[in-house]
Parts: sequence; C-alpha cells; structure tokens
Amino acid sequence: MGASEPIITNVLTEDLTAAANEQRSFSSDFFRKAVTFAEVTADFVTSAAGICIAYYLYFSLQIGKHVHYPMREVTVIASVVGMLVVLLLERDGAYRGGTSLLRIRETERAISVPWQALLLLLPITFFLGRTFSRGALILALIIVPILLVIQKHLTFSTIRILHAKGYGVQRVVIYGAGYTGRRVLSALLHSPKLGLNPTVIIDDNPALHGRSIFELGYRRHRSVEVQCESITPEMLKSCQCDMLVIAIPSLSREKFFEVAQAAVGAKAELAFLSDREIGGHYWMESIDVDGLLLTSVGTPIAAWRYNMAKRVFDLVVSSILLLLLGPALLAIALLVRLDSSGPVLFVQKRVGKKGRLFNMYKFRSMRTDAPKYGVSPTEAKDPRITRVGRFLRKTSLDEIPQIFNVLKGDMSLVGPRPEMPFIVEGYDLRQRQRLQVVPGITGLWQLSADRAFHIHENIQYDLYYIRNRSFFMDLAVLVHTAFFAMRGV
Repeated sequence: MGASEPIITNVLTEDLTAAANEQRSFSSDFFRKAVTFAEVTADFVTSAAGICIAYYLYFSLQIGKHVHYPMREVTVIASVVGMLVVLLLERDGAYRGGTSLLRIRETERAISVPWQALLLLLPITFFLGRTFSRGALILALIIVPILLVIQKHLTFSTIRILHAKGYGVQRVVIYGAGYTGRRVLSALLHSPKLGLNPTVIIDDNPALHGRSIFELGYRRHRSVEVQCESITPEMLKSCQCDMLVIAIPSLSREKFFEVAQAAVGAKAELAFLSDREIGGHYWMESIDVDGLLLTSVGTPIAAWRYNMAKRVFDLVVSSILLLLLGPALLAIALLVRLDSSGPVLFVQKRVGKKGRLFNMYKFRSMRTDAPKYGVSPTEAKDPRITRVGRFLRKTSLDEIPQIFNVLKGDMSLVGPRPEMPFIVEGYDLRQRQRLQVVPGITGLWQLSADRAFHIHENIQYDLYYIRNRSFFMDLAVLVHTAFFAMRGV
C-alpha cells in the first residue's frame, strides 16, 4: 500500500465510521472519561499529600534551620505543586490512554515530573515573596516521586481488576501473528485505560493455529490464542468483535479491502498500521498513539549533558555498590572456589560501543570444561552449571563483577546487553544500531519475558531504549530491576 494511495474509498470510510460510532457505547466512553478523571485527581492528591508529608517530616526531624509555615500556606503550596504535576503529565501525554513498552515510560514520568514541578515552584514562591525551605524541598524531591510511582501501580492494578469484571471493555480481534501483531497485543494489554481487550489473533499461517502469543512483560501471565481461518462478518460476530486491528503492514490492497468489508459487515471498528523499512542511519521505531502502534522515523538522540550525567551517576553508584557489597563479593568468591576447581571469575570478550571489544567479568557459574563461547544454558538443570552457579544465575549475583566494567567505562548500569563477537558478526543493519551506545548491566530486554530468547531476535527493546533514553528513564529501569530481582524472577 503506497503512502500516496487512497487506502479506503469514501463509501467504505463512511461505513467504517458508522460502525465505529455504533460500537462506541455510552458505557465504554463514560468509563474511559471516568478513569482519566480519577487518574488526574489521584495524581493531584498524591502530589499535594507528598508536599504535606515532606513538610511534616521536615519539622519532625528538625532538619536544618527551622522555618515555620502556616498550614494555610502549606496547603496552597501543596495545591500548586499538585496542579503543576497534572499539567506536566498532561503535556507529556500521560492521560492519552496508551502506555509504553514494559511501562518504563510511566515510571520515568512519575520520577521526573515532580522534580520539574518543584523546580517551577521556586520562581513562583520567589515572586510571591516567600522562601521555600531547602530541607523541605529535598524531602519533597524524594517523597513525591515515590508516592507517585506507588499510586500509578495501584491505579494500573485497579483498572485491570475493573476490566476483569467486565467494566468498560471492548473486544479486539488482531489480524496478524507476526512481529507487528505481537507489539499491538502487548500495547493493548499494557494500556488498560483504553479498555481494548484482545481476545483472539487471526493469521493465515496454518502452522500457527492453536498456538499462544504472550504479552511482553515481566512474567508471561496473559496470552491470546492464534486461529487460522478466514475473516468474515460471521466469524467476527462469533468472536463478539468490537474492533478489528490489521497488524500486517505488507498486506495486499485487495486483501485489505476484503478484511475491511468484513469489519463493516460485522459493524466493528477498524484500525490498521503501516510500516516500511528505511535503510541508512534512519530509525524505524514503533510509538504508541492512543494505544495503537504507528511508525516513527528519526535519528537517535545523544545529548552531551545526558551522557555526562549518566557517566557521573555510573561512577558514584558503582563505587557505593562496590563498598557495600565488598563482603558479599568475598563470600561469593569463596563459595565459587570451594564448589568447583577453576578461577573465581569468568572473563569473556564482548562487543561494546561502536564494535569495540572488551573483557566482561562474571562470577564463574559453569564448569571449566564448558565451551567459553558456547550457547548459554536455558535450563537450571544444565549439567554445565555448578551447584553454586545455579543459585548465582537464578539471583543474577553472577553479574555483580560487572561493576568493575562500569568503573572502567566499558559498560553502564543501564543499556543494551553486550553480545559475544561471533553473534555480532551476523548482525544486520537494524541490529547493529544497538552498538551506538554503551552496553549495560541491566536494560529493557532483561526485564521482559523475552529474556529467555536471543537478544538480537528481540531488538525492539534496545531500539526503544536508545530512542527514548534519558537520565530519568535509567532511574526507572533501575527501579523496575530492583522489583524484578526481589520477585526472584
């Protein structure tokens, strides 16, 4: 389908519009508006409450110079911060319904927006002739983001519970079980505010019939079955389809019209996506627009201020971790040494930024006779893994020595995972884009269910991170990693 070609005729457009208007019931529209209103209210109340708690702790802990503020003034300041947070979230698209890959962007907003709001508060209080205590400000910079992250998680869980009970849900059929269909499935499952619930995936490949496609996320809890059958009005009605999403970018014009007519016959809404491969240094990346993925073309952003802040953060945090984990490092080294013969550390060549090779360090978790550059074990019972190694790999403690790689500058705390040279040699142009940044100990791929598969086969995680990376996104990834590790996944 060419970009200049009229994809849908005027008559078909009118039919699809009529079907969409019929499907958008009052109850679903009301639910979405109510959810948005509730979320805005929750963000305002949470932010204002965070300011009040910070003020209370400021006095209780006797921090710094004791400055007394009348309660009325504290309430006004808290309300202003709450309004600023809501306005900044609105500007950043937080209330548009869709969420990002693995919900990292939402955590990033919850961390960064309160900082922006509090910094904007300083000139406001200055012009009003009032000073805002530095001690209370520091407490607020810590408390408000923490409360917002918790509140966002509770809001997300509450909406899912309501959808499970049947409130505000529209049933979605996805046509296409490939890469794009999988991304659409995850986008809809991770965007409960939209109320679009994928119920079945239709594909033309008979080999996929009966298989389950899982969401992208921490754990594979939700999946949708693939069926191989013709898309007809009768089939869509039997699925109680409210919306049909065409997730095959290369679909022929004739087939597109056939599927669109089926949607009209079933009085279902129709959504479709387009995708093109562009060579050179341009980036093809999916972005979320009202819960549906559209193609965005651009170039990677590399701000020197972000790179500098990231490096300083890496040095400070890795130095602190090294001091705190020193006894644990010695204990693990002793256990590895006693459990099996061989060196404590496993050193392996990996490919870093711009293809530069470096030595990556890990605690040895396999026997010394295991191939150094063999395929990584996929099961805990792999005979190559030592007894202590099973525990280290399950808890990711074998990765701790990579703190030294961070100190050396070969790696960062957050970034794409470094691959072995023989794998990188087989990269195509799209996969080589992940080599444009410093690799990391943790990242989006490690937080996903797809960590059980090859990194280069799930390149969307690295491309999403590189395209959207920021200091606060790095903090969000580390926060999710901490929860991920605590779950023992």
